[in-house]
Amino acid sequence: MSERMFAIIGSELNVKPKQVQAAVELLDEGNTVPFIARYRKEVTGELQDEQLRTIEERIKYLRNLETRRQEIIASITEQEKMTDELMKSLEAATKLQELEDLYLPYRPKKRTRAMIARERGLEPLADMILNDTVTAGDPLEIAKDFVTEEVPTPEDAIQGASDIVAEIVSDSADFRAYLRKKMWNEGFIQAELTGDEEIQQQFLQYAEYAEPVRQMPSHRILAVNRGEKLGALKLALTVPGDTYVTYMVQKLEKNPKSIFADYKAAAVADAYKRLIFPALERDIRNELTENADEQAIKVFGVNLKNLLLQPPLAGHVIMGLDPGYRTGCKMAIIDQQGNVLDYGAYYLTNSEKLRKEAQKVLADKIRKFKVTLLSIGNGTASYETEQFASTMIGEEKLDCHYIITNEAGASVYSASKLAIDELPDLDVTIRGAVSIARRVQDPLAESVKIDPKSIGVGQYQHDVNQKQLTHTLDQVVETVVNHVGVELNTASPAILQHI
Repeated sequence: MSERMFAIIGSELNVKPKQVQAAVELLDEGNTVPFIARYRKEVTGELQDEQLRTIEERIKYLRNLETRRQEIIASITEQEKMTDELMKSLEAATKLQELEDLYLPYRPKKRTRAMIARERGLEPLADMILNDTVTAGDPLEIAKDFVTEEVPTPEDAIQGASDIVAEIVSDSADFRAYLRKKMWNEGFIQAELTGDEEIQQQFLQYAEYAEPVRQMPSHRILAVNRGEKLGALKLALTVPGDTYVTYMVQKLEKNPKSIFADYKAAAVADAYKRLIFPALERDIRNELTENADEQAIKVFGVNLKNLLLQPPLAGHVIMGLDPGYRTGCKMAIIDQQGNVLDYGAYYLTNSEKLRKEAQKVLADKIRKFKVTLLSIGNGTASYETEQFASTMIGEEKLDCHYIITNEAGASVYSASKLAIDELPDLDVTIRGAVSIARRVQDPLAESVKIDPKSIGVGQYQHDVNQKQLTHTLDQVVETVVNHVGVELNTASPAILQHI
């Protein structure tokens, strides 16, 4: 079975199955992707990081698929309902959804209407309805033979038998596969505003929204999902359901002269409306969300990688400025190794008097410590702080320049245990300024100290699968750190843990 998995992955990646096998064996031994990519090239046939990551993900999926396949086979065999044809279908399934569709008729269910009808002896009547075996007579007269204390009228008998037919139709793997594909290709996701008007304001662009399922971009899926979660949007999948019912009725027709034809058509319609459509709508919505999560997380990963790989501006003495209005602008000066030389808080955006005082003090510090670069955070009051820095450099004739730095996550880091351990004598607000300065000096070394989800490198980070997001971003950090390398004599524990 493993050879089959290696062949599948090899075909997907256009590499030899032996390469896949070698990579999987190394991964199973506990080796990391960066280690394998760098130090086991001769074993894997020069497989790259991305190929190894894909192999890691695909082998996990295929192993889960195989485990589930064996569970389903064991369950159906135990029920003594396994057939050669069913076994072939189960062995040929390449997706979890295909397996679950095949297993549906045999999966233990809660007590259903069809189960109750079978217990009441209505299965023979259901067979007449489904198989078109009766072409003469009155349906209600025939149904009288099934009247009992539990089934008081012929109408009740036909209703119970129809429930059995509906469940049989609903459990058809062929119908489910066909309708799932049709709904995916022909369906629309529609939205309408609902709930609190204040919350609706965020989602007014979706007031009369409708878009084909197959064309929905990931960011729009996450947006409407958020609106639904907040109670501002009501979402629905719209499809030509009547056409699907007609298709199923025609496929099930064995004899057009059956006296139960109308009852069978009604049972098929009930199967679609009550059982099939709700289940497939849920499946399609889930698949849309999973695909959107995957795309969004991939964007997160690319953005984080680009951020971590920003070239360091080494050799500078840097003044970090964390802008603010009410509590002032926090300042920290670091040397070429990132050690804190000085710090403080100054009011740059209040009165002209305070601004002038701050300009004189900061200019003196720039001269004293030979600061060559100002790193200004891009948060609240960033524009005013930038104007202040530009004016100060010009009026004081300072030999330095400034840069605007992404400060996302600085406040998270400044209050973290790691920041307290690194800078125990500094106030939490000053630690943020130190981080803003260090991010310019060595973006990678400083950014790895912050939870990747707090760095602000993508949209809808709280809407996607959090476990998968964390896993992917951790992989990116690990890959980048091992790609760039570290200086063991000066590297912090935060970066060394990714080696």
